[in-house]
Amino acid sequence: MTEFAELDRRVAELRRQIAYHNERYHTLDSPEIADAEYDLLVRELIQIETEHPELASVESPTTRVGAAPLSATFAPVVHRVPMTSLDNAMDEAELAQWGDRVARGLAGSPATFVCELKIDGLAMSLRYEHGRFVQAATRGDGRVGEDVTANVATIAALPKRLPKGAPEVVEVRGEVYMPIASFEALNERAAAAGQPRFANPRNAGAGSLRQKDPRVTASRELAFWCYQLGEVIGGPEFTNHHQTLDFLGELGFPVNPEVRLVDDLAGVYGFAAHWQEHRHDLPYEIDGAVAKVDLLAQRELLGFTSRAPRWAIAFKFPPEERTTILRDIQVSVGRTGRTTPFAVLDPVFVGGSTVRMATLHNEDQVRAKDVRPGDTVIVRKAGDVIPEVVGPVLSLRVDGSTPWQFPKTCPCPLATELVRPEGEADTRCVEPACPFQRDQRVIYFASRGAMDIEGLGERTVFQLSDAGLIADPADIYSLTAEQLLGLEGFAAISAEKLLAAIEGSKARPLPKLLTALGIKGLGPSASESLSVAFGTLDSILAADETELAKTDGVGPVIAGSIRRWFAIEANRTFIDKLRRAGVEFGKVEVSRLAPVLAGKAVVVTGTLERYSREEAELAIKARGGKSPGSVSAKTFAVVVGESPGASKITKAQELGLPILDDAGFDQLLESGELPVL
Repeated sequence: MTEFAELDRRVAELRRQIAYHNERYHTLDSPEIADAEYDLLVRELIQIETEHPELASVESPTTRVGAAPLSATFAPVVHRVPMTSLDNAMDEAELAQWGDRVARGLAGSPATFVCELKIDGLAMSLRYEHGRFVQAATRGDGRVGEDVTANVATIAALPKRLPKGAPEVVEVRGEVYMPIASFEALNERAAAAGQPRFANPRNAGAGSLRQKDPRVTASRELAFWCYQLGEVIGGPEFTNHHQTLDFLGELGFPVNPEVRLVDDLAGVYGFAAHWQEHRHDLPYEIDGAVAKVDLLAQRELLGFTSRAPRWAIAFKFPPEERTTILRDIQVSVGRTGRTTPFAVLDPVFVGGSTVRMATLHNEDQVRAKDVRPGDTVIVRKAGDVIPEVVGPVLSLRVDGSTPWQFPKTCPCPLATELVRPEGEADTRCVEPACPFQRDQRVIYFASRGAMDIEGLGERTVFQLSDAGLIADPADIYSLTAEQLLGLEGFAAISAEKLLAAIEGSKARPLPKLLTALGIKGLGPSASESLSVAFGTLDSILAADETELAKTDGVGPVIAGSIRRWFAIEANRTFIDKLRRAGVEFGKVEVSRLAPVLAGKAVVVTGTLERYSREEAELAIKARGGKSPGSVSAKTFAVVVGESPGASKITKAQELGLPILDDAGFDQLLESGELPVL
């Protein structure tokens, strides 16, 4: 086969695949591949057609937007002004290339740009006539969409009537989306009813808009951000885009607050880079940023291609969802005996790193998702969280596939029978001598939040375990240089550093030691309270359940867990080994600062100038206050630094809580009082 014939065959195959996936995504709301895979197909086709114009065609999906509506449920709507798509830039270099094209199209005239968030939702056109909401239509193929008026009318944030003086006709373009909180609630309801879970908020939102019964749509709690005017009759004249956004806000439409006017591409890239880093601070999902030329006259000069405006570009963030093959399902065992199934995957780059394994949480989740070895699955890694398998692509499931069965015995050499207590979601290994549990207990004991032993990570713990040098965490205090030098990767200096770190951990404060014990329910906050209340580990050992429960932040459940843990002979033996090793049992760091924040909960979000997050929380606690991770009606104040969590700010505003900056935080720490505004 000649090179040209091979290219022609590849073009035909790409067009077939893209058309198929367009229909799955835009028409059926049931995509089989992640957006990243789809983008790669389109970009490959564009590259071939650009380099070989003789292979281009007006029938190519690169010249069209989305997919034609095929539903008999919703009537077709012809867009008076076409709803085009956007071209994409995947990195700074491609953004610069777009900027060069804009500059050439404007003959070198300077341009300013409006930056907006790219909402991961469903494009929508809303039409108002004489101030009344009359129609909502999907984008469809850009020329013809579907009438979803009754369903969109259930979105509470959309005005049903416009204020007096509104234009005779106003068409508003924007994005319908499902907030993350609504998505999580929807999946919880689905799981409780034994129904399939939605893969992501975008699919959930699109599916909600295609319901025959608007009452179902209303229950899904959709939302809307507008970003563009379409057809306008009898309205004011505008010279730039940001004026139109202000106008839409005045009419009562929800306009996203994260809009920035910048002077150059450096500003565009800075905006995109910021939100790529902070995308998970938002209560809704975004998959990029959008840059638009601001002056409308310049837009007229630049015009459109067959599918997209030349005056706008979408800067796409790295994908957080990809498809790959699930090769096997295995089970890990934690320090408490809890067993967690996980997927062994064909390596796939997602969320900024290569993923080879992903959690499946528990037996019920595997059953609910119905993932099986051999499945093509969607893998998600949002932010820095552990990667997870969203679900299978059922249309690609191999014939003869059978559901995965949870193992009956522990995968450790002891092969102990696994037990799932009645009413619990977790299956456990209840054998205390399980070597997998032992290793995880040592890893947890040495972790940063516990005894903080630098150099004693998973790899080293597994080495020590395989060599038979540790039977419990206390054994690390009897390790010798000779023993370490017998392990692969250890030399004199590295052995000396690890032994020094182990020795230094003996003087950790009592809260760290209590946390390191790994008692169920006993975290850092309750450990601090117990340390202040009792002073030594021996006093806590001697206290009865009632005394423990009276401690702030402990209560009867944790108190009972503590007493049961100390009642086990093996645990008491472990404590004696720590004592003989010289671990301090009574190092309590008592603050000498005035307790000006006693009984007050102060939440910190974002990056402060003079404090790290941990330092700010310690400063609050040193003055008698609490620093919870979430905002509630009991919160006294919220301290906001740079790049804060949007959900925390929103919650604080809803509750009418005081919001403090760095200076306000300093005053609060000094006096315990809110600054006078």
